[in-house]
Amino acid sequence: MLYVLHTIVWCLLRRLVHGPATEVDIAALRHQVAALQRQVPGRPKLTSWDRLFLSAVYKVNPRSLMNILIVKPDTVIRWHRAGFRLFWKMKSSRLAGRPKVPAEIRELIREMSIDNPLWGAPRIHGELLKLGIHVSQSTVAKYMVRRCGPPSQGWRTFLQNHADGIAAIDLFVVPTLGLKLLFGIVILDHDRRKIVHVNATYHPTAEWVARQVVEAFPWEESPRYLIRDRDASYGQIYLNRLSAMGIRDQPTAPRSPWQNAYVERVIGSIRRDLLDHVIVLNERHLRKLLRRYVEYYNGYRTHLGLDKDTPLGRAVQAVGSISALPQLGGLHHAYVRT
Repeated sequence: MLYVLHTIVWCLLRRLVHGPATEVDIAALRHQVAALQRQVPGRPKLTSWDRLFLSAVYKVNPRSLMNILIVKPDTVIRWHRAGFRLFWKMKSSRLAGRPKVPAEIRELIREMSIDNPLWGAPRIHGELLKLGIHVSQSTVAKYMVRRCGPPSQGWRTFLQNHADGIAAIDLFVVPTLGLKLLFGIVILDHDRRKIVHVNATYHPTAEWVARQVVEAFPWEESPRYLIRDRDASYGQIYLNRLSAMGIRDQPTAPRSPWQNAYVERVIGSIRRDLLDHVIVLNERHLRKLLRRYVEYYNGYRTHLGLDKDTPLGRAVQAVGSISALPQLGGLHHAYVRT
């Protein structure tokens, strides 16, 4: 730095004493630089102050590039532009303009736009104001999630809005101790995956199945749709009973059990949790086992589809000692705080 200042002062004093440099002086200087370049191999190593000095000379007199031999003219221009960008970067970094939006507010705006695809910037901005967060509407629009096409609800939301009016029914076979076949029936509510009704019989006729639907749903609580497979047990008497109750029959396609997946999953749970571990004696025994399983399933068994909650809802207990309550004869346990 001292060398650069010494050079600048020497140039000013020389100009005051001797006047502008002549062509002969310039030619002598150029020859000296060329002689030094022949002795120094490779590119010369310049410091930041050297670059600053040459850039300042270029700013004062752009024609001085013709007299610089140790670097190319384009290099000096590049240094000057880099210094210009650095100058304005330092100047614009001062505490001026709008304050930055905190990261938690930006994340909140993003979450709101993802969770509510039908909301625009004005709606999200209004919600933020109600939460005591004061940002401009343009800021909300800036940090919202960009979507291609018009906003649309997800399939999860669509199904949840219609699950309250949908139920499912299905039959399953259970062998008894005497090698006879018992038929169990399950009626499931899609809204909370709640088992509404279970029963068992040796002969599942259409009249018996229709009576199970009546026992499962009071007249004012019947669902809008009842999904079933194409078993022969769902005869004309069953269809007439559904029509009288205002329930719309919804059969699945042939050989398509996945179209009634919820109740099929419940039957699988009944087998894995209960029937695979007991020997059913008779119809009365199976009916008793199924009703005890319904109490355990609806009241204590957590469900992945309900965010680890139970169909009837299970409160979180954080105080008290933990006790284990045997369920289904000790096959499972319910843990509660007392």
